[in-house]
Amino acid sequence: MNSLFETAARCLAEPDPDAKVRCTREAAARHRAGERRFHGDPDRASSPPPGEGQGEGISPIGDPGRPARPPLVAPRDLPKRGFHTVAGRAALIHAVAHIEFNAINLAWDAVYRFRDLPPAYYDDWVRVADEEAYHFTLLRARLRELGHDYGDFPAHDGLWQMARDTAHDPLVRMALVPRVLEARGLDVTPGMIARLRAAGDSDTVALLEIILRDEIGHVEIGSRWFRFLCGERGLAPDSTFRALVEQYLKGQLKAPFHREARRQAGFSESELLLLDELAGSGEGAPFPPGRGPG
Repeated sequence: MNSLFETAARCLAEPDPDAKVRCTREAAARHRAGERRFHGDPDRASSPPPGEGQGEGISPIGDPGRPARPPLVAPRDLPKRGFHTVAGRAALIHAVAHIEFNAINLAWDAVYRFRDLPPAYYDDWVRVADEEAYHFTLLRARLRELGHDYGDFPAHDGLWQMARDTAHDPLVRMALVPRVLEARGLDVTPGMIARLRAAGDSDTVALLEIILRDEIGHVEIGSRWFRFLCGERGLAPDSTFRALVEQYLKGQLKAPFHREARRQAGFSESELLLLDELAGSGEGAPFPPGRGPG
C-alpha cells in the first residue's frame, strides 16, 4: 500500500489535468477512509533528498507536473480583458482555473515536502488538495460551456515561484503562500463577483461564491499552522509575519483588504492593522502575482 508521501508525489508529478484531478480526488477519498498511513514510508527513494534549508529531507523545489499549455508568460505580458464580452469572461475564468490548478500542486507539495508534522497537518492539506481539484473541475467545465478550455489563454507562474522561495521551511510557506498570495483571492473575488453579476453571468458568480467560501477555510489552515510553528519555535506570530513579508515581498502589499473574510481566515486585528500599514508604505507598487488573476 502506498504511503501518503508516495501518493502526494504521484499526484504532484502528474502532468495531465484530468489525471491530476482524478489522482487527487481518489487519494483524498482513500485518505479520509484511513487507507494512507502518515509515516514509515517504505520507499525512501520517493522522499526528497537532503538539501539546503531546515531539516533533513528538504530539497530545492522543482517544477510540478503540468501540461504543455497554457504558455507561461510574465504577469505584465498578460492581456487585459473586460467582463463585457464572452472572451473576456472566459479569460478571467481561465486565470482563476490556472490558479486552482497550481493550488492543487501547492497543497500536495505541502504534504510531500514537509515531514514530521502532526497528522492533522496532513489531513488539512489533503483536504485542500481535494477542494482545489474540485474548484478546477468546476471552472474548466464553465470554460467549456463558453467555448474554451484550460490552456487556451496564457498564464503566469507567480504562485509556484513563491513555492520555490519557501521550499526550505514550512513556517515560511504557511506565512507567505496561504496568508499572502492565496489570501489575495479573499480581497479580489468579491469585486469580480460584483462585475460578473452586473454582466449577467450568474453561472460564473455561483462558482466564485463556492470558491470564496472554501478559500477562506484554506487561508485559515495556513494561519493555524503558521501559529502552531511559531509556537513550537518560541516566535511571536505578528512580528514574525511582518519580518517575512518585509523580507520576501519588500513590505509591498496592495489594499483594500476584505477584512471580514480575513478575520474568518485567522487574521488578528493587529495583523489587519499591519496589512494596512504595509499597503500604505508600498502604495502604488504592484502586488506580486498570486491568487488575484488581474
